[in-house]
Amino acid sequence: MLLMRVYEEGDGERMKSLAVDSLMPEIVEWRRHLHRHPELSFHEKETSAFIADKLAEFGIEVRRSTSGYGVTGILRGHRPGKTVVLRADMDALPIKEENKNDYVSQNEGVMHACGHDGHTSILLGVASYYSSRLEELEGELRFLFQPAEEVCPGGAQGMIAEGMLEGADAVYGLHLWTPLPMGTVGSAPGPLMASADEFFIDIIGRGGHGGMPNRTIDSIVAGAALVTQLQSIVSRSVNPLEPAVLSVGTIQGGFAQNVIAEHCRITGTVRAFDEETRYLIRSRIEEMTVSIAGAYGAEAKIDYVMGYPPLVNHEGEYQRFSEVAPGALGEAVQVLRMEKLMPAEDFAYYVKEIPGCFMFVGAGNPDKDAAYPHHHSKFDFDEDAMLHGMKLLIAMANSCLQEKTIV
Repeated sequence: MLLMRVYEEGDGERMKSLAVDSLMPEIVEWRRHLHRHPELSFHEKETSAFIADKLAEFGIEVRRSTSGYGVTGILRGHRPGKTVVLRADMDALPIKEENKNDYVSQNEGVMHACGHDGHTSILLGVASYYSSRLEELEGELRFLFQPAEEVCPGGAQGMIAEGMLEGADAVYGLHLWTPLPMGTVGSAPGPLMASADEFFIDIIGRGGHGGMPNRTIDSIVAGAALVTQLQSIVSRSVNPLEPAVLSVGTIQGGFAQNVIAEHCRITGTVRAFDEETRYLIRSRIEEMTVSIAGAYGAEAKIDYVMGYPPLVNHEGEYQRFSEVAPGALGEAVQVLRMEKLMPAEDFAYYVKEIPGCFMFVGAGNPDKDAAYPHHHSKFDFDEDAMLHGMKLLIAMANSCLQEKTIV
């Protein structure tokens, strides 16, 4: 079998580009509305309703999730063809916004500090674009608006369980990314983003008087020893050619300076890019916790939570990205092959099921105060990056849908 990719060129393609550009005022308006009204993971009720109403306005079939507030728009062409899924996340974070613009969050203590308002608006724009070109569409498009990306277990698995990937040929998603400057896009083949697992360790000793430590079992001393030894796992147990990070985030114990603490709690995260390394680190943490606590005469309990798996892009779909992005975005936009990123994303679950590619769209611009990191109280992005996001998703979808199979 021979695969041949067909690309539209000339005046028709330029007219389509102009049509995408004309959507920007609405995209910005939608984004700012969503930014003013952020909702936390698993609580995206009004956001979901806003999305469903827009999809209905476009004449797109709407399916609501039964496992949360997810929404999927389905658009079928008049002729058979491939099925492509385009995904955006839509939840916000429990952060008090400190920006001073006119679209600042009106929901106290909740903020779109990661760009999901932009992702949702981009995908609504793409849905609007295709709904006005139904006569040209071969195959099927699914516009998947996913809740709860920020909090494990996330919303992706629920959408998958409801069949949103069934019969699909490819899935694409993107992230507006302020560490990349405006005018760049990037991705990579294979592992791109790490897994994210969490551990909660309780060390139980025997409390007592600080002046009579011989009658106690000091949980803090045992915990301190464990924290130190945990740092040897990546450096001495993991293959040095396989990136991994083990971070202890908190250690808590005791309530007075002259009391030996009976209980100490340690929490942290583990990140890796392959399953073998991921499970190796878990095993070593569990073994080390029991043995070190025992060496101090203490007991240990560990709750290890397996979070999002590594996000592994399909090699062929990354190749599609590297081929279509330059033409779709023009010479003014630089297309990058990115290095691995330690943050995690539950888009990983989609690309475990079907071929797909996750992409980053540069959205940093100090001239527009878009220089703060993601999850910061002053986070914002250059809204012009949303145009790059729309063009990129459209180019990826068109390339897949227009790909002909010749026997």
